[in-house]
Amino acid sequence: GGASGLGAATIRAIVAQGGNAAIFDLNEEKGTALANELGAKAIFCSVNVIEEDSVKAGIAAVKNAFGDIHGAVNCAGTGDAGRTVGRDGAYPLERFQKIINLNLVGTFNVTRLVAESMQGNQPTTEDGERGAIVNVASVAAIDGQIGQVAYSASKAGVVGMTLPIARDFSKLGIRINTICPGVFMTELMGMAPQQMIDGLAANAQFPPRLGDPAEFADMALNLIENTYINGETIRL
Repeated sequence: GGASGLGAATIRAIVAQGGNAAIFDLNEEKGTALANELGAKAIFCSVNVIEEDSVKAGIAAVKNAFGDIHGAVNCAGTGDAGRTVGRDGAYPLERFQKIINLNLVGTFNVTRLVAESMQGNQPTTEDGERGAIVNVASVAAIDGQIGQVAYSASKAGVVGMTLPIARDFSKLGIRINTICPGVFMTELMGMAPQQMIDGLAANAQFPPRLGDPAEFADMALNLIENTYINGETIRL
């Protein structure tokens, strides 16, 4: 999910601090444009997170370009509004499964395959750290609203697997944490009516505004850089 929104902000922050970054996304136009904007320190890889071979090919391309992978931020995901039972009947099962597959299974797929690569890294700290992963859930995971059943379930799954994965990784020297973003002013949100945006901002805790994707990127990088935070879920 690196070609736009929270993912693109994170890519820019990594490169701004001197890191190399790989953009995994299906949007080739946006991904290529971002890579071209950032120059030699960024590459675009067309990756479908729910397909094993696609993710493996992306990982191979990153290692070929930059060497070992030390960090991963899983931003790929989408939403789908609909009540469990509405005026048109029961929520379609295939829509529910599609959201679970992308948001939860896709996140797990990238996590497991990136960690498989990371375990072969040389340790970068005295403690033996080999890598850090940041997954993205949502405040909907713990505070889901009407019509968010599929989205909330998928993101609650991301939260629920964070600590077990951290424990699975304990012998590998790999950390994993999850961010639960609130409403951020991404390109997608920018398409919403101003009245809706104003209403969301008015109901936010201080400060009374939507989040800036750069603030998400700051948190993601902090979770990669702070070597003593692990298995945590942070509401942002």
